[in-house]
Amino acid sequence: MLRGNERKDIFIDKEDKGKFIKIVIKKKADEAFKLYAYCIMNNHLHLVIKEQKEPISRIVKKIATSYAYYFNKKHKRVGHLFQDRYKSETIEDEPYLLSVIRYVHNNPEKAGIAKKEKYKWSSYSNYIDILNHHTEIPEIKEILEIFSLNTKKALKEFIDYGNKYEEKNFLEMKETIESEIDEENVNEYINGYLKSRNLKKEELKKREHTKQKEDLIQQLKKRSNLSKRKIAILIGVNRETVRRVSKEPSP
Repeated sequence: MLRGNERKDIFIDKEDKGKFIKIVIKKKADEAFKLYAYCIMNNHLHLVIKEQKEPISRIVKKIATSYAYYFNKKHKRVGHLFQDRYKSETIEDEPYLLSVIRYVHNNPEKAGIAKKEKYKWSSYSNYIDILNHHTEIPEIKEILEIFSLNTKKALKEFIDYGNKYEEKNFLEMKETIESEIDEENVNEYINGYLKSRNLKKEELKKREHTKQKEDLIQQLKKRSNLSKRKIAILIGVNRETVRRVSKEPSP
């Protein structure tokens, strides 16, 4: 994962996102690495890649340097574009690989931006269009073959798998907890959370959704510095509920 410096946007328009994808495809052309999935958001991006001829550090540096040069020149800016070093985790087996790909593709939905099948800036469209179009990412077939050697059947199972909700938070999310949610993006996070569970905010008050309400409160407490009062207002509950879920004693 790469994030914008100071959490600023690193993709301003469609041209920027398209350029980044072209850079990634170009860098992998000489088999430097395999690309299994990607998702580009406004201020961060995810890549699921496998080292081949080059180590991941060199791969990411090449991609980031090329894009930063393009971006700074186009938008007439100077300085670091990306925040710190990239964050990564090792994928050890196929089940975890599939889980990570699902997580990456579901990013736009989780953020409340768009359904994954309608989001242009992720590799999900490459997967679902594989029966109709030539793909610049042949590694997609390796992933589909995990489901079935019959491409049509594999694609159906891949789509079904991607639509299954999973609670798991991956390493890169844990490492960026402090800056993940703030007053600027908290409503986006809440909307994405509710949308992924087919809930409306007012439904959190119903007893049958107590588990989801408490989980949302815990996520906001862990991933932000928002006050209990602010969290209570944002999700429409009283402050005592937030305190109780946070396991804090009453004053």
